[in-house]
Amino acid sequence: MFGVNRRTRVLPLTAFLLALPAVIPTAASTTIWDPPAINVFPDHHAVVTGKEGLAGFISDGRILFMARFNLLDGAGRPMATGDSKPTIRNPVGNLFQRIAGPDANSCAGCHNQPFIGASGDFAANVFVGAHFSDPPTESIASSGTNERNTVSMFGDGAIEMLAREMTADLLDLRDEARVRASALQRDYRVALITKGIDFGNLLVHPDGTVDCDGLRGVDTSLIVKPFGVKGVAVSLREFTIFALNQHHGIQAVERFGWPRTGTDDFDGDGVADEFSVGQVSALATFQAVLPAPGRPQPTASTRRGEALFNEVGCASCHVPKLPLRSRWFFEPNPYNRPGAVVPSDVGGQIAVPLPVSEDSAVFSDSTGQLYVAAYTDLKRHVICDDDDPFFCNERRRQDFVPTNQFLTSKLWDAGSSAPYGHRGDLPTLSEAIVHHSGDAKDVKLAFLALSNEEKTAIIVFLQSLKVTKDFSGSTGWR
Repeated sequence: MFGVNRRTRVLPLTAFLLALPAVIPTAASTTIWDPPAINVFPDHHAVVTGKEGLAGFISDGRILFMARFNLLDGAGRPMATGDSKPTIRNPVGNLFQRIAGPDANSCAGCHNQPFIGASGDFAANVFVGAHFSDPPTESIASSGTNERNTVSMFGDGAIEMLAREMTADLLDLRDEARVRASALQRDYRVALITKGIDFGNLLVHPDGTVDCDGLRGVDTSLIVKPFGVKGVAVSLREFTIFALNQHHGIQAVERFGWPRTGTDDFDGDGVADEFSVGQVSALATFQAVLPAPGRPQPTASTRRGEALFNEVGCASCHVPKLPLRSRWFFEPNPYNRPGAVVPSDVGGQIAVPLPVSEDSAVFSDSTGQLYVAAYTDLKRHVICDDDDPFFCNERRRQDFVPTNQFLTSKLWDAGSSAPYGHRGDLPTLSEAIVHHSGDAKDVKLAFLALSNEEKTAIIVFLQSLKVTKDFSGSTGWR
């Protein structure tokens, strides 16, 4: 079912034009001579079976990342909200609406600093939660939306594979504990530690039920979600499907199509089956092969800053490097939730080697062990409190994550991802550090106790971590 790939639009142009008054403001022209922006139709199963080449498939993903979607592609969602769950609304006339969205013409419109695929300026901020509203809100008040800055996608293939391996480890620990509790016929407590990261513990009862009160920084499903500042997306694929609908008004067939909604035009804009399974796969895979930020050659200054970074305790959450078993990225992710395909839906996974090099933050040591030097633990932490409520600005929960918890930010691009903070309202790293509180309060106080020269050394070290390769001009992948 999901393997079918539409290479033509269901609705002829003449029929689409008849539907335009419901989609476009009445002041707009009723005639469109422009072609659709989407002009590539990659096929997931064809790549799995070797009928289509991987280089061309990733090149198609780049084209889709750069495409400036228009009405003939299905941009806009007059009958649907931006909710990740298919949700209808009363029809609206506006195509673009900066707060509730759709709010962008292309993926590259926000992910472009310093290169295509990277982070975004404060001007590219989005408003999470506003896109659920019906009618669309025009308010940026924290009661209705959470303002978020655009984060970089560079190196995210390795990040997703880290999260998958951590998830597998946590699930194995839970399953082993169930066997032990059953065999011993008594409660059994298991520590949840993977790659050196402590996610608390589970208390498993002899009947297999689990008490999750000791869990820390991860959902009760034990699935590590590495994307979104709250850690809410399992995979690049999930993130991409959410973003297509929220920011562009483009609906992916696997979430909004006939199998799940009973219609092939859920948003009622006259364009059926707007984004195929193959197109989502290509777009996600393109993001997955964006190279990781560079691993700079150390200098006396950065060595001093890195040592102080570790000494004051920053590295307790911003873990400098985590070991990775896999050298390959596999699409799709087997832990995807309903609405994003899993391998059995599409006849298998596309395998692509992760970009690894000695000058990259994804690198091998002398023994051949692969590491991801992202400076994160992929765990949620409380980072604000009454003493410093700066990061406690959010009022709207996202996926049931407490409003004061955030996924540990990756610092491997700290030198090229200004502005800082989840709102992007901090122009300097110094401000971001000073506003850490909650779980990070003691570390912040240790930082503040340093001399000015020592504080500057830490900032110099962090500024040396940056995206160094421009991938946007690539016409293919090797």
